[in-house]
Amino acid sequence: MKKKEILKQKITMEFSMRSSPKTLFSYLSSPNGLADWFADNVIFKDGYYLFVWDNESMRAKMVANRENKLVRFKWDDGDPNSFLEFEIVQDELTGDVALCVIDFAYESEIADKKMIWGNQIQDLTHALGA
Repeated sequence: MKKKEILKQKITMEFSMRSSPKTLFSYLSSPNGLADWFADNVIFKDGYYLFVWDNESMRAKMVANRENKLVRFKWDDGDPNSFLEFEIVQDELTGDVALCVIDFAYESEIADKKMIWGNQIQDLTHALGA
């Protein structure tokens, strides 16, 4: 019998982006920007973001927002330890921009989650026109 997975594990992924931090930030922090690549629809109401995919939805609160640097969403799913974070990192010498994504998944779902994020970032790159 398989042991039930109780705790989600933190996953950190980094993606090279061809975008200015300001433009990228608008796609990570605004409902319209997020709906362009992350979810089918994103609705902001009463301080919460409602992310809609097909017929499912998840609610989150933006708990951190540093302009052109970082956005963190805390899911309203009862898991006190998991969140979704987007951090924009720019190399001071080269000016290269990277997007660091922190997400959480059960151990058995990590490979699938990373693949899904790869696809999501392709959608973001397409939305950015990069």
